[in-house]
Amino acid sequence: MGESNMREKLRHFLRSLGRAVPLAESRCAGCGSIKRMHDADHGASQCARCQAALAPQDSAACPGCGQYPPASQAISTGQAVPTLCGECRRGTARPWSLVLVHGPYAGTLKEHILSYKFNARLDLGRRLQECALAAYENGLQRHADMLPPDIIVPVPLHRARLVGRGFNQAREISRLLSRRAAIPIVQEALERVRRTIPQMELARAERAVNIRGAFSARRNLVEGKSVLLVDDIMTTGSTLEECARVLLGAGARRVDVLILARA
Repeated sequence: MGESNMREKLRHFLRSLGRAVPLAESRCAGCGSIKRMHDADHGASQCARCQAALAPQDSAACPGCGQYPPASQAISTGQAVPTLCGECRRGTARPWSLVLVHGPYAGTLKEHILSYKFNARLDLGRRLQECALAAYENGLQRHADMLPPDIIVPVPLHRARLVGRGFNQAREISRLLSRRAAIPIVQEALERVRRTIPQMELARAERAVNIRGAFSARRNLVEGKSVLLVDDIMTTGSTLEECARVLLGAGARRVDVLILARA
């Protein structure tokens, strides 16, 4: 009888505790903090601070290389329309027409990309998809010469790396954009035919050599098409340059690049 009374008291205690302190807290998918009530009420997966940190940048990135102007320059000029940076005006033109970018590779955006790609934080995928969609929509508004592409081509992983990671982040971040803009993802249009050393492990001068000849494009899928080439990060741009050259060599009419972040 004593044991039965103790069990009953414990059940009452747990029920009262559940009423006093919610056991299922609503936490931000980005930083893990408990979301304020209005965040949860609006169905946001992230707190207001993380949403603000991932908002599209006010200053426009260079449409040639994706670099953002220094903060002081963007403020002093009030830059809203993308213009080529000095390096792009002086240097050799890239093989693509435009670069669309969501933001610099820093802060919350950088943390989300790394956690998603290397720590299996798949719950961050939807927010990164929203960032890719925002970069595309902002690009259409800012670039008068850009029209919706015919196909989306994510930068492919080598088969061995795809098996190890379990997913291609470039393809995954393209999914929401593909649905909303009704543009098909054609992963088969570009194939990585040679496994390479990860670019992040190499110096800038070594990256172009490392990636050369690593991709092959299928002419029957890209000839005459306008292509949106998608990846998560651009550092030197060697990988994207090689992909764009291969696509154009296979007959693509135009290649634009979309990235989440510019390092």
